Amino acid sequence: MAAGKLAAAVTRGERRAGQLAELGIRPIVADITDPSSLASIPAVDTILFAVGFDRSSDHSIEEVYVSGLANLLAALPETPRRFVYISSTGVYGDADGEVIDEQSPTHPTRPGGKAHLAAEKLLLESQLGDRATILRCAGLYGPGRIPRLKDVQLGQPIPANPDACINLIHVDDAAQIVCEVAEAQPPSQVYCVSDGSPPTRREFYEHLAMLHGAPPPTFATPDDESTSRRSRTSNKRISNRRLMDELRITLQYPTYREGLAAIET
Repeated sequence: MAAGKLAAAVTRGERRAGQLAELGIRPIVADITDPSSLASIPAVDTILFAVGFDRSSDHSIEEVYVSGLANLLAALPETPRRFVYISSTGVYGDADGEVIDEQSPTHPTRPGGKAHLAAEKLLLESQLGDRATILRCAGLYGPGRIPRLKDVQLGQPIPANPDACINLIHVDDAAQIVCEVAEAQPPSQVYCVSDGSPPTRREFYEHLAMLHGAPPPTFATPDDESTSRRSRTSNKRISNRRLMDELRITLQYPTYREGLAAIET
């Protein structure tokens, strides 16, 4: 691995384990919802807890994010030097377009935001709390990961408020930030991770359509209660000032325009 360091990664599947091995990463086949499977977790210097939720599984999002984190903490053979937890800006809930930072009240309305906030609390109150850094990430985008791309290409209406903001961070910049936090001793425990330049959904999808030679996007008022709530709660502007001031990060893609252009090329 880079800089002569070894890396291990937990995965539930043998196929993914083989892919990790090909990349020079030591695979550990385990499931964080099954404590008995975590016995092979090695002693490590730094832990990155970046777990996605598989909606096809039999587990609730709380079992994955909260109980899964508790299972991992209990299974660690030694105390790591650093623990980086990937959270979400969904912990803030509805903001009516206001600027949000680390000091803003957390009032999550969706299950994912609630589970992330509970996991954050669990980690900070654990014996690893003083070694933990929480990264509340905005929407990740990058190659193979562009929100609503197929809808734009097909000319299908986007069920969202076109005047609401969309907060983003390119996957390469997010990875850089994780590496910086893992190597350093950040002065704060919580950081909002975004490019700090949120466009409206209209601006973002019009630019995306232009890049793909698609017609200008249209928007539909969400008629489903849960979809409508998601649309409202996403209307906030995430500030990255603490991240930039304290960690001196230089983003490769400071706005969605640079990020999308790099993906297209």
